[in-house]
Amino acid sequence: MFTGIVQAQCRVVEISDEAGVRSLTVDLGPLVEGLELGASVANNGACLTASSIDGDHVTFDVIAETLELTNLGGLVAGDTVNIERSLRFGDELGGHIVSGHVSGMATVDEIVEEGANRTLWFAVDAARMPYLLWKGWVAVDGVSLTISRIDREGNRFAASLIPETLQRTSLGSVRVGGRVNIELDSQTQTIVATVHDVLRDPVLRAQILGDA
Repeated sequence: MFTGIVQAQCRVVEISDEAGVRSLTVDLGPLVEGLELGASVANNGACLTASSIDGDHVTFDVIAETLELTNLGGLVAGDTVNIERSLRFGDELGGHIVSGHVSGMATVDEIVEEGANRTLWFAVDAARMPYLLWKGWVAVDGVSLTISRIDREGNRFAASLIPETLQRTSLGSVRVGGRVNIELDSQTQTIVATVHDVLRDPVLRAQILGDA
């Protein structure tokens, strides 16, 4: 589990493909301290398992499904990724509870400068819009963000970023048309799906509402 508070942007030093599995080697720098083989680390919001540790360089194996669902498949050596070590009991919870299970990708649709702050608009598939709520949260490339605006007709949502977030994470350098990983709030997904099923099924609706 993670919080969506990115600890650093780290450089991808090598990408290799062997036996149908792609491996990313990332220079974690000081974040490697205490990391053990098998530990979970969020790379651009995707939970990956450390399969090899060589000094500051940590290798993660990425399966085909993850490459298809996330922007990790488009990385090249020299790119940077947002890194967060997994949450430990007793750590300060400054963001939201994030699983590292990326729901899919969104496209940067518009960038609005607001003084030192910046609002990013993201276009998503229409099927994901019911799970995006004003003042709810979404993780974008592993960054936990509060949704500041919703455009349901345009299938878009916006998040307003402060200078600290722009400087600490890759969201400070995204461009219109860029692809980012998103993770939806699982609780919201569960509630919305349950309500949808109740409204669609008259028998279930009657049972839950006591009309049976």
